[in-house]
Amino acid sequence: MTQEYNEKYINHGDLNQSLQIHPGSFILADKNEINDEKIERESRTFWQDAWLQLKANKGAVLGLIGLVLLTLMALIGPLISGHTYREQHKGHENLAPRIEILKDVKFLPFTGEDKDGYNKYEENNIKDSYWFGTDRLGRDIFTRVWKGTQVSLLIGIIAALLDVVIGITYGSVSGFFGGATDTFMQRIIEIIASIPNLIIMILFVIIFDASMLTIVLAMSLTGWIGMSRIVRGQFLKLKNQEFVMASRTLGASNSSLIFKHILPNTLGPIIVTAMFSVPSAIFFEAFLSFIGLGIPAPNASLGSLVNDGRKMLLIEPYQMFVPSMILSLLILCFYLFGDGVRDAFDPKMRK
Repeated sequence: MTQEYNEKYINHGDLNQSLQIHPGSFILADKNEINDEKIERESRTFWQDAWLQLKANKGAVLGLIGLVLLTLMALIGPLISGHTYREQHKGHENLAPRIEILKDVKFLPFTGEDKDGYNKYEENNIKDSYWFGTDRLGRDIFTRVWKGTQVSLLIGIIAALLDVVIGITYGSVSGFFGGATDTFMQRIIEIIASIPNLIIMILFVIIFDASMLTIVLAMSLTGWIGMSRIVRGQFLKLKNQEFVMASRTLGASNSSLIFKHILPNTLGPIIVTAMFSVPSAIFFEAFLSFIGLGIPAPNASLGSLVNDGRKMLLIEPYQMFVPSMILSLLILCFYLFGDGVRDAFDPKMRK
C-alpha cells in the first residue's frame, strides 16, 4: 500500500475502520439468473446424441414404425388368415379381395366384386373371406404375401450380416497392415468388382439349385465389397491416431488394436452401410425371383408373387399390385430409416 494512500486514510480516521466492509453494500444475485447465463448443455455420449438426432427425424421415425408394422405382419399374418401359403382350394380361383365387414359397402374395395362387378363369392356361395383375394390356383394371397415378406426380410438380414462379417474382416486386415498386404488385397477386390455382380449371382443360382441358402450366398459373393472399402478407409484414418499409438506403446497386440481400439470407433459407418445393405439384398432377391431364379414353388417371396401376378395383370390386376405395394413399402421404410441413421451418425448434421 503506497504512502499517499496511508496518509489519506490516517488523516480521516482509523485505517482499519476505513477498510471495513459493510454487508449492506452487496446485493445477492438470483440463482436462476446465474444459471441462465451458463452456455452449456447436459453431457451426453455419442450414442445418446445419435438417438436424439434420430428421434428428431420424422422420416426416420416413420420408416421405423413402418418396418415394425411390416415385420409384425410378416410374423403373425400367416397365422391369422386361417389358411396356409400352400393350400389350393378348387373353385376358389381368382377371387377378388373381400373383407367381411366391408362386403356391403359398394363404393369401397374389398367387397369381393371384380372389375366388372361380378361377385364370385355370392355366385358360388363361398363362405371364406380372402382379404387380398386368391391366385389362379385358389391360394390365399394374404397369407402368401406375408409369408413372402417373411422370406424377403430373412434373406435381406442374413445377407447383410454376411456382408458385415466378411467386409469388416477383410477391410480391417487390409487397412490395418497396409503396404504390400493392402495392395494385394485391393487388387483382388478390383478383379471381383470388375465382373457385374448381377451376372455372378445369376450364374451361381443356375449352377446350384435355387434355394434360400443359394440366393444368400450368391448375394454375399460381391455384397461385402462396399463394406470392406468403408472399413479399410476408416482403419487407414484411425490407425495412426494418438490413442492407437499409445496402446501399441503399452504392448497391445494387433488383434487387440483392431478389435478393441480401432473397430469400435468405426461402428457408425458400419451400421449405416449395413442398414442400406438390407433393402439392396431384398431388391436383388425380388429381381431373381421375378425372372424365375429365386425361391422355388410352392414357397413364396415378394418377387415370385409379383412374377405370378404379372401373368394375370390384364385379368386380375390386384394379384400383382398387392405384393408390389408391400415390396415397395418395405424398401421405402428401410431407406427412410437408413437416411435417418446416416444423418444421426454424421456430426455435421447434428443440431
